[in-house]
Amino acid sequence: MPTRNKILIVEDDTDTLEMLSTYFQAQGYDIITAFMGEDALKVCEESPPDLIIQDIRLPDIDGYEVCRRLRRNLRTSQIPVIFLTEMKDRSDRIAGLKLGAVDYVTKPFDMQELRLRVRNALRRAGYESLVSPVTGLPDTKVIDERLKSLLGRKGWAVLCISLANIEAFNDVYGFVAGDDALRAVGLIINNVINEAGSPDDFVGHISKSEFLLLTVPDKVETLRERIIDRLTRAIHYFYPIKDREQVEAGARRERPKDAPVPALAVEIGIVSGAVTPFTSVREIKQAARAARVTVVP
Repeated sequence: MPTRNKILIVEDDTDTLEMLSTYFQAQGYDIITAFMGEDALKVCEESPPDLIIQDIRLPDIDGYEVCRRLRRNLRTSQIPVIFLTEMKDRSDRIAGLKLGAVDYVTKPFDMQELRLRVRNALRRAGYESLVSPVTGLPDTKVIDERLKSLLGRKGWAVLCISLANIEAFNDVYGFVAGDDALRAVGLIINNVINEAGSPDDFVGHISKSEFLLLTVPDKVETLRERIIDRLTRAIHYFYPIKDREQVEAGARRERPKDAPVPALAVEIGIVSGAVTPFTSVREIKQAARAARVTVVP
């Protein structure tokens, strides 16, 4: 069953908000709503939508500022934004487009036209993205295609590499620091493949904290050991300088709210087509995740 696209509607006029929500829900979209710009930013940081429809005139910060702050955050920088507003001046339209808005619809508007603009914006953005916006590595769709090609074959192995406790890390240091850590892990895996992998090895970013590395059986242990070695030496650099000493020492520094320094860990699991006859992509993923053990505490 295809995934429903999620749209965030930011509008302080309750009648317009209800009309848009009802209409787009009927079109098969999952709808989230926000009355204020700050609320919209919070929603996007916690669970980025596939597209935003937003008014420019909001009670707290205006839509331009919302868009500006979305573009500064790597996690939200690629979300398509459609401005929906009564402001019709050419300068207003240009201001929105300069900030990266994909479209600009003035009130009153035609619902059918807006629906088509939404559909086209989602298509242009590639809502079934082929690459992760955080790491630039192939995303779920590409990974699933590669895993599907392994079914019925024996000469392959898969490593599932996870950066555990990333949510707690984000809570303390913010999503930008967390995304930097994930990007570093992706780069390290790629470098190891380039140095010691086979020509057809493949790595993808399958979920927020998980990577899948596809290789051949005679390379899997070498790759695993090198990844462990590199991440063991690198993981403390994911932390701000002020906390690195405590992380390296394995200590826990008490923070103002009694929250300890979040302990990132690396988990790796391995599955092989030579051991188990997998019949679906889902089975391969589940087996790889179930096989994970902590290798960098």
